[in-house]
Amino acid sequence: MAPRFRSRFLLSFLLFCFLSSSLQELRPPSASILDSSSAQYTSHHLSDLQSPSSSPSAGILAPSSVASTSPSLSELQSPYSSPSAGIAAPSTSPPLPEFQPPSSSHSVDMIAPSTSPPLPEIQSPCSSPSAGILAPSSTPSRSPALPDLSPSEETLASSSVPSASPPLPELQPPSSSTPLVPALFVLGDSTVDCGTNNYLGTLARADRPPYGRDFDTGRPTGRFSNGRIIVDYLAIRLGLPFVPPFLGWSGKIEDVIHGVNYASAAAGILFSSGSDMGQHISLTQQIQQVSDTVQQLELSLGEEATADLISKSVFYVSIGSNDFIHYYMQNISKVQLLYLPWEFNKLLLTTMKQELKSLYNNNVRRIILMGLPPIGCTPHYLWLYDSKNGECVDAVNNVVIEFNYAMRYMVEELNRELSDAILAFCDIFEGSMDIQTNSKLYGFQTITDACCGLGKYGGFIMCLLPEMACNNASSHIWWDEYHPTDAVNRIIADNVWSSEHISMCYPRNLQKMIKSEF
Repeated sequence: MAPRFRSRFLLSFLLFCFLSSSLQELRPPSASILDSSSAQYTSHHLSDLQSPSSSPSAGILAPSSVASTSPSLSELQSPYSSPSAGIAAPSTSPPLPEFQPPSSSHSVDMIAPSTSPPLPEIQSPCSSPSAGILAPSSTPSRSPALPDLSPSEETLASSSVPSASPPLPELQPPSSSTPLVPALFVLGDSTVDCGTNNYLGTLARADRPPYGRDFDTGRPTGRFSNGRIIVDYLAIRLGLPFVPPFLGWSGKIEDVIHGVNYASAAAGILFSSGSDMGQHISLTQQIQQVSDTVQQLELSLGEEATADLISKSVFYVSIGSNDFIHYYMQNISKVQLLYLPWEFNKLLLTTMKQELKSLYNNNVRRIILMGLPPIGCTPHYLWLYDSKNGECVDAVNNVVIEFNYAMRYMVEELNRELSDAILAFCDIFEGSMDIQTNSKLYGFQTITDACCGLGKYGGFIMCLLPEMACNNASSHIWWDEYHPTDAVNRIIADNVWSSEHISMCYPRNLQKMIKSEF
């Protein structure tokens, strides 16, 4: 009995092991394995989709985000999606043939498998800082080429991911073989901002149509105009390329050797001016950026060569309007109880004088200082003060006239104090009023109304959509509620350069300045 019992026990044990092994193979796979296989299927079909080139990178959910209790893939949304621009990740069912994303601004999410090895045919968008296209590495011919973006699509791309502004194009305007000066450096506000605020969280942005529709590239660049701004025309006169914004600098010295634009829309002479619009770079911060640029040039070129370059270059400063528009006239912090208009002017000019001396300490020797434009003639203030027939608001313009008068006197003082520097004050108020008075001679048909805007004079709501703009901006003096058109900017630039239409720069214009010896 004992040997038979042992044999029967051994057979029973072997049968139990066999049945256990069979049951283990028939058991349904775990949730993590299902998620893994589903992700592989989804990743395989996502390789046929075109990934947006404007997105900094395609979103990837970490493996830890794939859990057994997670919703189905069709319910997952891209981390960059918004109510108006969202793409749901494809479900496990086969995708529709030749499906294209509805917009170039959306990113496509991939669910990374938690247990399965990485898929060899998919290139990770994080493998390169500039990788923005998911393309199979083994079969590159399967990924069709991305179409060129039209201006409207480009704007949609930048508006959905505002922090990822595309780099500005390198523009090479017609120039002489030898530049008249080594470089052009620009400080100021929205009158000369060429794209700084594209990189900031602010309402003061011009990176959407119809801004830039008449520019060289036909698309918005951050300039508050339908086309070029004053410093663009001056760059051409000087034989220089259009200077790039400081915040878009890649760090290469050759990109800034011909100048940098530090101007920021909504910036003022005072640090707090324009804060109601969001982030901006104040005048003090811009001058600190100048110091940073000088240090970088010294490291690359040497101190002597850098001092020579800076001293022979032109520095263009246009700032001060926002200290009134977005600070004093709005009575921020009850400033009107502390300062009368002429006292506030004195505060601004005292601050400005100190900042100009800071530039001088960085070996800056040629400075064009622009006065304030006729703020009381802008469409916004015509609407705000309910101008009956488009008459300028004298109460506002009188403050501007006082400021410009005091600024001209300050420039004369600095020319005496800094004997080896050349400063010129250009009264843009005078030049602008000449254009308004002789608008017909200059070819303008509309004097008071903005080309782009809503409300009376187009001064109630700022320029937001292409449908809000007129057909021919060159017939208008004003582009939006505050800024002039490209045509006006060209006339003002001619006056700054050579006093072509009216003498508005004291004691000399830019052309005479660069011919002057220290």
